[in-house]
Amino acid sequence: MDTLKPQRFRPIAIAIGCVFSLCLVLILRQPSRRQSPTFDTTQSPPLVMTGGNPYVRALMRTISASEASDRQPYSVIYGGSHATHLDRHPEQCIRITRGPNINNCSTATGRYQMINTTWAQMSKRYHPQPDCLMFVFQCGYSFEPEYQDKVVYAWLSDEQAWRMNIPQLLKAGELEQVRRRLSSTWTSLGYGIETNTITPKLAGIYQKLLQEELARKN
Repeated sequence: MDTLKPQRFRPIAIAIGCVFSLCLVLILRQPSRRQSPTFDTTQSPPLVMTGGNPYVRALMRTISASEASDRQPYSVIYGGSHATHLDRHPEQCIRITRGPNINNCSTATGRYQMINTTWAQMSKRYHPQPDCLMFVFQCGYSFEPEYQDKVVYAWLSDEQAWRMNIPQLLKAGELEQVRRRLSSTWTSLGYGIETNTITPKLAGIYQKLLQEELARKN
């Protein structure tokens, strides 16, 4: 009887061994979770604006990667649709369907997902070509891609606005300090209330984009 048991269970043992081996192969073929995921820089294409500090430019593209990861970031509206005209901020208020602000609405638009009130405030300070009516204290501010870039670039470069010298800190490698300060404005940067799937990758994304900007400058 004892000598028959190995013969009876040998097919089962072989089958179990094969299944185990197959599982082991599949596990070993899986990419390591420790590897940094690749980032398609076409989701944060170069700025339309030319010139400027490469560190600030890389930061702007990093903000865009987390806030407006889209092949047409300058026209994207909160929720994923696109504005057809950018002569002014579209001011479309889209209902928020999840997160801490659910059931409110957002006018966030463009590469930096600026809401209409923030755009109105910052364009008054930094817009290089306001369209002002003569003898009327009223100006319009183009929301075309070049001006989105120029307004945000001037804002990030304004030491008084942030109470820190962002270009200097970036050059010194203090990205996290900068992200922390900016997170109250762009909540997906890592210290705000609305992080997303891109947020954990931002440090690596910034480094990749910075290399592009430094190479472009040279």
